[in-house]
Amino acid sequence: MTTAAPVKTQYEAVIGLETHCQLSTQTKIFSSSSTAFGATPNTHIDPVCLGLPGVLPVLNQTVLEYAVKAGLALNCQIAPYSKFDRKQYFYPDLPKNYQISQYDLPIAEHGWLEIELYDKETGTATRKRIGVTRLHMEEDAGKLVHGGSDRLSGSTYSLVDYNRAGVPLIEIVSEPDIRSGREAAEYAQEIRRIVRYLGVSDGNMQEGSLRCDVNISVRPVGRAEFGTKVEIKNMNSFSAIQKAIEFEIERQIAAIEAGEPIYQETRLWEEGAQRTISMRLKEGSSDYRYFPEPDLGPIEVSSTQLEQWRSELPELPHQKRKRYESELGLSVYDARVLTDDQSIATYFEATVAANANPKQAANWVMGDISAYLNNNNSLSITDLPIKPTDLAELISLIDSGTISNKIAKDILPELLAQGGSPKALIEQKGLIQISDTGAIEAAIAEVIAAHPKELELYRNGKTKMLGFFVGQVMKQTGGRADPKLTNQLLAKQLNG
Repeated sequence: MTTAAPVKTQYEAVIGLETHCQLSTQTKIFSSSSTAFGATPNTHIDPVCLGLPGVLPVLNQTVLEYAVKAGLALNCQIAPYSKFDRKQYFYPDLPKNYQISQYDLPIAEHGWLEIELYDKETGTATRKRIGVTRLHMEEDAGKLVHGGSDRLSGSTYSLVDYNRAGVPLIEIVSEPDIRSGREAAEYAQEIRRIVRYLGVSDGNMQEGSLRCDVNISVRPVGRAEFGTKVEIKNMNSFSAIQKAIEFEIERQIAAIEAGEPIYQETRLWEEGAQRTISMRLKEGSSDYRYFPEPDLGPIEVSSTQLEQWRSELPELPHQKRKRYESELGLSVYDARVLTDDQSIATYFEATVAANANPKQAANWVMGDISAYLNNNNSLSITDLPIKPTDLAELISLIDSGTISNKIAKDILPELLAQGGSPKALIEQKGLIQISDTGAIEAAIAEVIAAHPKELELYRNGKTKMLGFFVGQVMKQTGGRADPKLTNQLLAKQLNG
């Protein structure tokens, strides 16, 4: 009698993200100090953010506006009444020794956003809705710089920079709807796209303007109860978010299979070692001892104010993607690339508005123009001398047969550097395409007469020599011969 092999347990991950976005206000959330990045340490400070005795915080109106707009863009319910709370948690770089945040009455709740998982092989995308539990406002802490040492005593010390203390943040907490590292990375990227489109945050992860903490547990497939939750911090890129989650899923499954406990803890992602390491046991909300902030009054958002802010929302990334596909006939891939950056999307739309073919406009923007921008990192597409109307004119010259695609690519570097009318440039350089059959046939006759050996190879079956002859005709005509007509006439004469 044979014994059936045990069925291997299948596991699934349950993942939620806490995303902190620094708001792009000129001043801090409760005081008038600048929020500019990169200043000399401890120069953007004031009595409020230093927690000096006798000072009172005052809410920055723009912080409220930006938070509400972000909540609306995430399909949240905006609270007509909310408040601030004190979070009693010791931050060594926050002078008050507590943080002003929002606890039980946040500004926005019960929202969602849609992520899009693109499949390169099929060219299609799977869309998934991720719930947003809440969005609330809070102040940031300062920054500690560790590792200094005193040469006399030999002891180490830390330096503190309070420039970030009091910088306004929104924290966006997702529902545990995410199931993979890839979904988490796409969710974080969509958050960044949204806040950038709104203009409420620059979303620069390298400057700390966008920071994500991951909460993750694993459980056997089919079980309703969650496993023990672990938090991961210190991820400064979307690829790091995905890799950290993938590592942690494998670590937790291996621990369960080995009968080892999983602790509710905070872990750090080590980029160099590509692993997570334990930092500390995780605190619960009771450890923070929240209570209503006595120095700030409640927040009330009127229906009139709410509708005004709603009317100011731009078309959001997922809306653009769908419109580009349905109205402009673009592929899923093209729509994703063009809408990733709002300035790119604006440039593309202006080109189409100037009567350019949408697919051709997309190809030029995603291809040669993007390559130029990548090679000149200091430039934005809005800085380019070639304007959308110029690009539309260049595309129309190709479509009408006035110039070939090759000639367009040849003159593009000059247009990118200097701008101006493509039509005027090709007339100045004498680059108008030759579409006269007689002129092209004469050039072909000269090329064939000058290359008898290559002609013999072609007629003996080496048909790839056609490309050689096309190149020679183009050389003979300075690249101005109509490529399609040239191929037709060449084939006729070579086979004659």
